Amino acid sequence: MSAWMLEYKRKLMSARDALRCVESGMRVYIHPGCAEPETLVEALMGRAPFVHDVEIVHLLTLGTAPYVAPEMEGHFRHNAMFIGGNVREAVNEGRADYTPVYLSEVEALFESGAMMIDVALIQVSPPDEHGFCSLGVGVDTTMTACKCARYTVAQVNDQMPRTYGDSFIHVSQISAFVESSRPLCEMPKPDITDLHRAIAKNVAGLIEDGATLQTGIGGIPNAVLPLLLDRKDLGIHTELVSDGVIPLIEAGVITGRRKTLLPRKIVAGFMLGTRELFDYVNDNPLFELRPNAFTNDPQQIARNENMVAINSALQIDITGQVCSDSIGQSFYSGIGGQVDFLRGASRAKGGKPIIALPSTAKQGTLSRIVPQLSPGAGVVTSRGLIRYVVTEYGVAYLHGKTIRERAEALIQIAHPNFRNELYEYCERTKWLHRPALAAAR
Repeated sequence: MSAWMLEYKRKLMSARDALRCVESGMRVYIHPGCAEPETLVEALMGRAPFVHDVEIVHLLTLGTAPYVAPEMEGHFRHNAMFIGGNVREAVNEGRADYTPVYLSEVEALFESGAMMIDVALIQVSPPDEHGFCSLGVGVDTTMTACKCARYTVAQVNDQMPRTYGDSFIHVSQISAFVESSRPLCEMPKPDITDLHRAIAKNVAGLIEDGATLQTGIGGIPNAVLPLLLDRKDLGIHTELVSDGVIPLIEAGVITGRRKTLLPRKIVAGFMLGTRELFDYVNDNPLFELRPNAFTNDPQQIARNENMVAINSALQIDITGQVCSDSIGQSFYSGIGGQVDFLRGASRAKGGKPIIALPSTAKQGTLSRIVPQLSPGAGVVTSRGLIRYVVTEYGVAYLHGKTIRERAEALIQIAHPNFRNELYEYCERTKWLHRPALAAAR
């Protein structure tokens, strides 16, 4: 028996025993996204009676988050670097914290010691014949967390796919193993509405043959991808990949041949999708997973010529300030990779940084294009960085434009029901006047 096999057997234990390493006052990192190690999270809850003031830190997770329950107060406190639906209520009720941070800079917090990691809870594939496990659907910030943690506990799951790139961690680098075969957390395919399709049509009109794409999650990005079936030689450099890329790969649209950074490779930090995606990326050399410190580094992104970054927003004011992590004073999600990719695409030769959003919210009763952001709303993307803004009513290009020109362009893509209201604000501020026809109405 090889040395790594002996080491693996020696470190193999129950989840309860493996989590004994968690002590009061520690900081525990949890593998995010679809890679969340649910067996370890469940065992961590069993430590509650024995610990206090344990900080749990992670990005978006898709499983349950029992550590934010009111009865866990004093034992565990969550620190969200991206807020998901499973922790949103706790954050806004003050039972959990939110750290706004660019996704590209999270790992530097671990490495510098500004956010020291005591225990990393991860999920991996079984080791191969050389003793290497794969982080599977999530390299993201987890590889760096493992390197920095005092203890790394791995849930070994035979349902975790093996992915290529910087995704491998050796048995010798892991403190304890817990075997647990269970389906991964999934992100269901979003419902795509006619509104999503209308916005997607305007976004797709900006994407040319040979472009390299970054797309996020949600209805709009998933509505864009099917509209690109007539394009040629598209590439992917993104923080995350969803199920929507599969038909384009199978149709020969996504080839990466014209990519100027890592050609012929789909470069991503993690996967957010369903079992169909997990099976597709398993042992598939087309996909190269890298840490988000690489995928989201604006300098690396800018090396992709014709880079198209597609991101969304909750609200935008008529000067171009974008809010995408909060609804007024209520925190909703996080900064994520929006600024990383908008900055990178803006520096790329032929790059197109895009913010795409519906013109209204709450069933058409509120305009998302507003005179001023709601009180307490955070500016994720500044007015100096914004370039393309897309709604179902068209495309506004803001780079190099005056405040007056920006206001005019954004009013033109706002919902017609709110354009007069926006013009009235601009008249009070002396930015611009309504055209005669609009004023007459």
